[in-house]
Amino acid sequence: MKSQQFVARVIAGSGGKLLVPVPFDPDSVWGTKPRHHVAGTVNGARVRAVLETAGDGFGFTLGPKSPGAGELAVGTAVTVEIAPEGPQRDDLADDVAAALAADPDAGAFFDSLAQFYRRAYLRWIDATKRRPEQRAERIAEMVEILKAGIKARR
Repeated sequence: MKSQQFVARVIAGSGGKLLVPVPFDPDSVWGTKPRHHVAGTVNGARVRAVLETAGDGFGFTLGPKSPGAGELAVGTAVTVEIAPEGPQRDDLADDVAAALAADPDAGAFFDSLAQFYRRAYLRWIDATKRRPEQRAERIAEMVEILKAGIKARR
């Protein structure tokens, strides 16, 4: 997925945090998802965030302990580069992508998960290399777990 680069002015967020407005709709750029986990930089400092609705658009917050946030204030212009974090649908093996496409609820929940959870599911499925007959079983189990709204298998 293509990264997005832009300049924005920091605004006041809730709870004393700073909000970086995003000048585009992430659903139209990166595909519709319940939540967009992103990684990138703000004025060269690495950030990881979740895009959320902010007024009429979208944005992400920087807390007081966020890298580089101590140097920022409301009204400061920042240079931002962000991209979706972790494996995306286009990155998945064909059988995994097909299973998630066949169950839209499970697919949407998978897309909303942080990269840690998505990667854990994919590692678990890929761990069947010595027993390939288990791969389809694990994919089906993953879909059922995701459909139930569970982030990680137990």
